[in-house]
Amino acid sequence: MSKFSIAGLQLELDNKNNLPLLAKEIDTAMARFPWIDMLVLGELSAYGTNTDHAQKQGEEIETFFSKLAAKHNIWLIPGSYFQSISDKVYNTALVINPAGEIIERYHKIYPFYPYEKGVSAGDQFVVFEVPNIGKFGLMICYDQWFPELTRNLCWMGAEVIICPTMTNSIDRKNELVLAQANAISNQCYFININSAGKLGYGESIIVGPEGETIHKAGFGDELIAVELDLKRVRNVRERGVHGLGQVLKSFRDQQLEYPVYIDRKNLGAFAQLGALEVPQSKYRDS
Repeated sequence: MSKFSIAGLQLELDNKNNLPLLAKEIDTAMARFPWIDMLVLGELSAYGTNTDHAQKQGEEIETFFSKLAAKHNIWLIPGSYFQSISDKVYNTALVINPAGEIIERYHKIYPFYPYEKGVSAGDQFVVFEVPNIGKFGLMICYDQWFPELTRNLCWMGAEVIICPTMTNSIDRKNELVLAQANAISNQCYFININSAGKLGYGESIIVGPEGETIHKAGFGDELIAVELDLKRVRNVRERGVHGLGQVLKSFRDQQLEYPVYIDRKNLGAFAQLGALEVPQSKYRDS
């Protein structure tokens, strides 16, 4: 088997408890397209952006989505939520299997600093296997801006990258370019699901392993259901993009050690960039 049906739910959401709406939309999606194998929601879709809503492992949000996954017998990646662990808060995405079991908890490696305040950075990559189908990698929103992260997931075997997103700023157009770049430079599917309404500007995108846009959503509610063929990923990686660039093989076979990764204490030209902080106006005191 190599074909797998995945659907993104781009929904108009607010900064509040959105769980009743999400349950209704998931029920509707499965009634409309019962062939869906996996559903993906946008980043922070359950409760919005307030870290005061952080929950511990096993509390309401996890049991809520676990029951929905088991009810519909689907893989479910319900965006992300703020998880409280000891004295830290993480932006966490769950991977729930069709039995309703949480098999992975991914902590966002690159919180949107300096804006995503009070959120700690994760340090573990997540790749999980869908039996008899293939391997999937997981990231969250701003992670997609760092090509090293996507490359590492693919090095671990990922053929599909899932990226729940919450972008309500002018750089959404840039992220559409990044989705295509991440897909074509790693010869993988890239699934980027954004929210709409107050939480996001929409324009979710699904990109294929040759960088082609399979679907780009509009700005409002949209159910994006597509069938992926992972055999195509394997073929493109073997034969090259359009039968040309075999990117991952070239990266594998070139034994160059990149200095930027060897000596992280040597900041090079990056030392001149200054502190990671919110820019201030040049015309008034900060």
